[in-house]
Amino acid sequence: MATFLYSIGRFAFRRRRFVALVWVALLALAGFGAATASTATSNSFSIPGTEAQRAFDLLEERYPEQTADGASARVVFKAPDGEKITAPENAAEVSGIVKELKGGSDQIASISDPFSKEAPAVSRDGTTAYTTVQYDVSSFELTEETRDSLESAGDDARERGMTVEIGGDALMVMPETGITEVIGVVVAGIVLVVTFGSLVAAGLPLITALIGVGIGVSTITALASVMDLGSTTATLAMMIGLAVGIDYALFIVSRYRAELAEGREREEAAGRAVGTAGSAVVFAGLTVVIALAGLAVVNIPILTKMGVAAAGTVVLAVLVAITLIPAFLGFAGERIVSRKDRKARKAAAEQAAATGEVLVGDTPRDNGGTRWARFVQRRPVMVLLAGVIGLGVIAIPASSLEMGLPDDGAQPTSSSPRKAYDLLSDGFGPGFNGPLVGAVDLKGSDDQDAVLKRITGEIQKNDHVVAVTPPMPNQAGDTAMFQVIPKDRPNSAETEALVHDIRELGDKIKAEDGAEVFVTGATAMNIDFSQKMNDALLPYLALVVGLAFLLLMVVFRSILVPLKAALGFLLSVVAALGAVVAVFQWGWLGGLFGVEQPGPIMSVMPILMVGVVFGLAMDYEVFLVTRMREAYVHGESPSQAITTGFRHGARVVTAAAVIMIAVFAGFIGSTEQMIKMIGFGLAIAVFFDAFVVRMAIVPAVLALLGRHAWWLPRWLDRALPDFDVEGDKLRKKLDESVAEGGEGKEEREAVSV
Repeated sequence: MATFLYSIGRFAFRRRRFVALVWVALLALAGFGAATASTATSNSFSIPGTEAQRAFDLLEERYPEQTADGASARVVFKAPDGEKITAPENAAEVSGIVKELKGGSDQIASISDPFSKEAPAVSRDGTTAYTTVQYDVSSFELTEETRDSLESAGDDARERGMTVEIGGDALMVMPETGITEVIGVVVAGIVLVVTFGSLVAAGLPLITALIGVGIGVSTITALASVMDLGSTTATLAMMIGLAVGIDYALFIVSRYRAELAEGREREEAAGRAVGTAGSAVVFAGLTVVIALAGLAVVNIPILTKMGVAAAGTVVLAVLVAITLIPAFLGFAGERIVSRKDRKARKAAAEQAAATGEVLVGDTPRDNGGTRWARFVQRRPVMVLLAGVIGLGVIAIPASSLEMGLPDDGAQPTSSSPRKAYDLLSDGFGPGFNGPLVGAVDLKGSDDQDAVLKRITGEIQKNDHVVAVTPPMPNQAGDTAMFQVIPKDRPNSAETEALVHDIRELGDKIKAEDGAEVFVTGATAMNIDFSQKMNDALLPYLALVVGLAFLLLMVVFRSILVPLKAALGFLLSVVAALGAVVAVFQWGWLGGLFGVEQPGPIMSVMPILMVGVVFGLAMDYEVFLVTRMREAYVHGESPSQAITTGFRHGARVVTAAAVIMIAVFAGFIGSTEQMIKMIGFGLAIAVFFDAFVVRMAIVPAVLALLGRHAWWLPRWLDRALPDFDVEGDKLRKKLDESVAEGGEGKEEREAVSV
C-alpha cells in the first residue's frame, strides 16, 4: 500500500499540471450537470416493512385520487379578540380569502370551504377556522406566483385585526444555514494559518477540500431528480465532505513538511508523505465509508441515500488527498514552508557547508504534544479516570432519550407554520395536528357494515380519542378509510399508546372477521420510524464496529488497540447524545443554540451520529496511533513511541478537530431543525472524541498496557494481510535503493528548501 501510494504521490508531483487539469475538468463537468439538471420534484419518505407504510401503499392503490403527491397548505384564521370567526363580517372576510386563493393559481387541485355544512372546519368556541389547499404539483414545482398568492393571502384581513397563518409543506424551501457556515470555514482557515504559519500551506487544504465537495455536491444535485434525493442529502454530504477533505489534506501537508524538515527533496518528500500519511488517510477514509454506507442496513431509502451520497464525498476527499494534494505541493514550491522556517534552514545549510558537515534534517524538538504525552504517562490512571467519569456524567441525559420526527410544532415560534400549528392546537385540541388515518381492507370480511361499525365504535371508546370520522369506502367497496383525532399531542406517549391499541384491535378483528385494520398518517409513520431506528441501532452498530475493528486490526497489527478505539468511540458518542438530549430535549442552553422549542430528539439522530462519528473518530485514531506504531516498529520503546506520536500528530489532530468542530458548528445556524441538531451533535461529538478520548484516554491506556498494546498472536499476524501502513517496507526499499546508488542517492546530501 505505502509503496503504491508513494508512486502515486511522485507521479502527481511530476505531472501536476495534468492532474490539476483532470480535477478541474471533473469539477466543471459536475457543475455543468448540476446547472442543467431538472429540479428535484419529490422529497418522498417511505419506511419499508412497517404497518404505516403498508397502509399507505394500500390507500395509494385503492384511493389513487386521494393520495396524490402534490403539496398542501393549511390556512388558519382566528377572529379578533372578543369576536367569533362565524360573525357575518369575519365569515365574509374568510370566504373572500378562499375565493382569492382559488383565483390566484391554476396549480390548485382543491380548496375546502371552512363553513361547509357537510364538513365544517370551525373550532367549538367559534373563534378559529381553517381551509385546506391541495395542489396538483409538489412543493418544488410550485411557481413563484403560486407561492406569492399563498403568502399574501389574508394581508388585508391582518390589517383589520384578524390573525391569518399558513402551515403545510407548500411553502417548504431549501434550509438556510446562515452566516455561521461561512464563519466555520473562516475559523478553519485561521486554524490552518496558525498551524502551518504559511498562507499557502493554509490555503491548500481549503482549496482542495472545496474542489472535492464541489464535485460531490454538484453530482448529487445533478442526480437529485433522477434518484429522488432530498435536500438534506446534499447538506449532509457537504458537511462531511468539507470536514474530512480539510482533515485529510492537513494530514498529508503536515507529513510533507516533516519530510522536508528531514532533508528530503520536494518530489521525494511528496512521495513519502503520500506513501505514509496517505496510507493512514486511505484507511481512515475506509472507516468513514463503511460507517456511512452501512446505513443501508436500516432499510430506509432516505437514510440509505444520505449515507451513500456522503460516503461518495468521502471517497472523493481521499482521492483528492492522494493525487491533487501532491500536485498542488509541486505548484507551491518553497512557499509551503513558513518564511521563518525557510530562513532557519537556509542558515543551517550555509553553516553546514562552511564547516563541511552533512545536513540530515532538523533535530526533533519538544513541543506541546510531547509535554502532554509525558504528563499523561506520568499519571495515566488519573487521566483515564477523569476522562471516563467526565464523559460518563455528560452521558447521563441520554438515558432519558425520547425520539420522534419534527413537525411544524418544532419550528421557531416566530414562523407562520408554527403559529398556524399553535392556533389549530388551541382551537381544535393538541391531537388535531397529528390525526391518525385508518384503513380497513374488507376483502376478507363477511359483514362489512357491521365490522366497520364495530371498529369505529371500539376506537371511539378509547380515553385518548376525541373523534372518529365515519368510514369512507372506495369505489370498489373493498376498502374503507377513516380518521382518528387523538386527544394528546402527536409526539406524546399517550398518542403512541393509542396507535398500538388500534393495532391490537385490528389483530382481534382479523382473527374474528377476516378484515384487516391498518393505521398510517404522519404520526403513525413517526412512531414506526422511531421503532425501526431503535431496532436497527444494535445490528448497525455491530456491523460497523465489527468491520472497522477488523480493518484497524490490519492497520495496527494489534487486538487491544482496535478494541480500545471502539470502546472510546462508544463513550464519546453516548456522551454526545447526552449533550444533544440536554440541549434539544430538555432545553438547557437552548437559547444559545437557537432552540426555541425543546422536544423529542429526531429518530434518525442516534443512528446517524453512530455512523458519522464512528468514522470521524477512527480518523483521529488512525492519524495519531499510526505514527506511534511507526515509531514502535522502527525500534522505539512503547513510552517513546507514544511521545513520538504526539510530537508529530498532536498538533495535526488538534487542528483537524478544531476545523471539523468549526465546520459542523457552522450548521447550527440552519433554519432546519434537523440540520441544526446534526451540526450540534457532530460538533460536540468530535470535541469529546478528539480532545478527551484520543488525546487523553488513548495515551493513558497505551501507557498502562505498554508492549502488550501491540500484541498480536503469531498465527493471526500471518493470516492478516500486511498493507504496510506505517511505511516500513517502503523505507527499507528506499534505503536499499540509496545503498545501491540508485534513486534516492541525492537524499544523503544536504537539502535546503
